[in-house]
Amino acid sequence: MTLSVVVRTTPTEVEFVSDLLWSLGVVAIEEHWDPDGIVRLQTSLGDDIKVVEQAMDSLPVELDWSTVIVNDAVANKWREFARPTMIGERIVIAPVWCDDREVAEVVASLAHPDQAIVIPIEPASTFGMGDHPTTMTSLLMIEKYVKPGDVLIDVGCGSGVLGIGALRLGAVRAIGMDINPSCVVVSQENARLNHVDDRWTVTTEPVAVIGFPADIVVANILAPALIELSDELKRLTKPDGLLVISGVLTEHYEHVAQALTPLQECDRIEYGGWAAVAFRAQ
Repeated sequence: MTLSVVVRTTPTEVEFVSDLLWSLGVVAIEEHWDPDGIVRLQTSLGDDIKVVEQAMDSLPVELDWSTVIVNDAVANKWREFARPTMIGERIVIAPVWCDDREVAEVVASLAHPDQAIVIPIEPASTFGMGDHPTTMTSLLMIEKYVKPGDVLIDVGCGSGVLGIGALRLGAVRAIGMDINPSCVVVSQENARLNHVDDRWTVTTEPVAVIGFPADIVVANILAPALIELSDELKRLTKPDGLLVISGVLTEHYEHVAQALTPLQECDRIEYGGWAAVAFRAQ
C-alpha cells in the first residue's frame, strides 16, 4: 500500500497548483474533476508522513490537502505512460522499464546519435525522472558548463538525475543532498545503474555539514527554500564556480537573485514557464 497526497483546488488554479506539485519532484499527478466544481489532484511524495508534511509546508502557498492510502498497482499506473526523454543535444533519460526499442528510437532522433548519453533512471514512487521543466533546464545548464574533473553539489537531489548526469558528462565527483530519506537508496541505485556509484555521495544532513566549495552547485528547489539557503549556497560555490538555481518561475525570481548577491546572473534557460538561472561572482 502507498501513501497518496490529495490536493483540493479550483479549475482556475489547477495549472498553478500542479506546477507547485511538479516542483516537489513528483512523478505523476492524477486530476479528478468533481461535479461540485472542485478539482482533486492526487500524487505521491513517499510513505513517510513527516517528509510529506515537510515537503507540503515548503510550498510558498498553503494548499488544502490530505492523505489517503491506495493500492500499489494504482499508485504505479503512471509507469505505463512514461517514455524516454531527450534533453539537449546528447542526453536521453530512460526509465529502466522502457523497452530498448523505445530508447533506441529516441537516440536515433538526436543530431549526433553516436554521442548520446543514455541515463537509466528508476524514480521509485516519489521522485521525478528528469522530464519536469525545472530538472530539464538544470540538466541543460549542467551540460553547457560542466568540465572534466569538476565537483558538483546538488541541493534537493531527489532521484539523483542531475548529479548522475554531471558525472556522465565528465564531473569527477557529485554530492547530493535531500530532506527525504528515501532519496539515499533511490539515488544510490540510480548511480549504480549508471556505473558512477563510486563517485556519488548522498546525504540527508543539513547543507551546513559540507565543508568545501564545488565547481558547480545546483539547487532545484522552490524560491522560499532558495532564499533560506542563500548564504549556504554562496558559501558552497567556488569563487570562480557556478551556482545554478531552478524551481523559479520565469518572470518571478528577483527576490531570489537579490538574496544571492553579490553573485550576479550570467545565464538563463527557460522552458514551460520555469527557469534555470546561473550565477557567478563578478
